[in-house]
Amino acid sequence: MAAQLVSKPDPAAPLWRAAQGFRLLSCLYALGFQLAVNRDLAHPIAAWALFGLLMAWSLACAAAYLLGFGRRAGWVLAEVLVAVLLVLSTDLVASPAWIAGNQSWPTTLWATNATLSAAIQLGPVAGMGAGLAVTVAGAVLKGYFDVNLGRQATLVIELAVGLAVGMAAQTARRAHAELQQAARLAAATAERERLSRQVHDGAIQVLALVARRGREIGGEATELAQLAGEQERALRRLVSSGLDEVADGFIDVGGMLRAHAGDRVAVSVPPGPVLLDAAVAGELEAAVVNVLGNTAAHAGPEARTFVLVEDLGEQVVISIRDDGVGIADGRLAQAAAEGHMGVTKSIVGRLESLGGSAELTTAPGAGTEWELTVPRAAGSDV
Repeated sequence: MAAQLVSKPDPAAPLWRAAQGFRLLSCLYALGFQLAVNRDLAHPIAAWALFGLLMAWSLACAAAYLLGFGRRAGWVLAEVLVAVLLVLSTDLVASPAWIAGNQSWPTTLWATNATLSAAIQLGPVAGMGAGLAVTVAGAVLKGYFDVNLGRQATLVIELAVGLAVGMAAQTARRAHAELQQAARLAAATAERERLSRQVHDGAIQVLALVARRGREIGGEATELAQLAGEQERALRRLVSSGLDEVADGFIDVGGMLRAHAGDRVAVSVPPGPVLLDAAVAGELEAAVVNVLGNTAAHAGPEARTFVLVEDLGEQVVISIRDDGVGIADGRLAQAAAEGHMGVTKSIVGRLESLGGSAELTTAPGAGTEWELTVPRAAGSDV
């Protein structure tokens, strides 16, 4: 029956069960108090009638919260209203002298159930509001509010319970949402990997072979090789597209860069997603594209490039290394003096604007290696 009434798992369900355990204890305490003071009340029969209402409502609330159909704002607000009215009903069954020297007949402990329910369902602010309502009802009943919290700590207790339980419920729901998001992302990543393997073992390998053999043959086959290479890259992007962006505007940088792999570009990524803010990931990808473009243009026709993505927790590091001809000493300074600012602005400038860094290591005949570092604070603390 519970599975039918609750459409999806409630991460606060353990709190609801614990609250109903507290409700049982508070009802037993209220019964003991009623037995002890009933003879002193002005209208004991009416008090027992109201106590019967209290027990019936407590049973209804316990069933509603345990089965799930009462876990909504309307039911919680009704419980707060019933608790306040029962506290105020003490005026109907007891004399002013009795009221002045005792707590309300439902007992403050029992009225705290409303505070718990409001905190679990609606959060800490609503929980504290319900506790305040119960405290105000008691003050109205007595006709004054005791500002000496050392002797009258009801307000402090109610606010503390509403705050603590409300924050616990919020934390449980937030953790559950993050776990679901991680599960969805893991499933999407697994599916992408499966598709990538299937396509890579078939069409992509054939296109890569055609592109490589066409360049080796030369002549008219060069155009065929170029077309095959373009289709290979497009197919890689298609396999990776639609699965990199996740909730809250984050993107899996590893999946994004994997789309740039080719017959002369190898991309290695961690097994799990490497999440960064979408805007930061876009800038990082643009810097990588610039490095790959420079490599294709200057490293030599046979140069291969290796891209490594590392998630270091507080930083994301991308290493791009090629086995090309390298860069001669002073060549970058000469290019900057001639107005060619690709390295300075498109790579180094981009990374510095993100609070990161771009370091180049190169020597003639030894290829080049870029290390692009982005602090996690520039994206997401995941």
